[in-house]
Amino acid sequence: MSALEQAGKKALTVVENLGLAAIAISTVIAFIAEINFMIENRAVTLGDLLLMFIYLEVLAMVSIYIKTGKLPIRIPIYIAIVALARHMILDMKSMDSWEIIAVAIAALVFALSVLAIRYGHVRLSYPDDENKGKNTAEDGGCDLSPLPNLKK
Repeated sequence: MSALEQAGKKALTVVENLGLAAIAISTVIAFIAEINFMIENRAVTLGDLLLMFIYLEVLAMVSIYIKTGKLPIRIPIYIAIVALARHMILDMKSMDSWEIIAVAIAALVFALSVLAIRYGHVRLSYPDDENKGKNTAEDGGCDLSPLPNLKK
């Protein structure tokens, strides 16, 4: 590998780490701001709690990416499901019935995609996958241990 390629790799790694740090710091700041908002209002709503769950999922995604170098696709899908639920909770009064149905169908499609991804990970994993069917950070940390027993 040439010196230019090595320098390019190092530069990209630095930019990647700076981006991850910016995402993590911004998420923590938003989390703290949401807590302050709830304290000032002296109320905690379901929308506030769901927003805090979204922040925690973003931090978990950054953490897993830093540890493994891989981005588990299920975490952004979980974030999307929670965001859709939050949207429905906060805006349901102003939504017409077709919008509610569309958001509900979108959440269902995301949930089914998580199941399909998990099923594929357990049943159709790569031959060198040592963690097949185990609760690992790379697969999103969800243990669906009954699935491997379906191979009878």
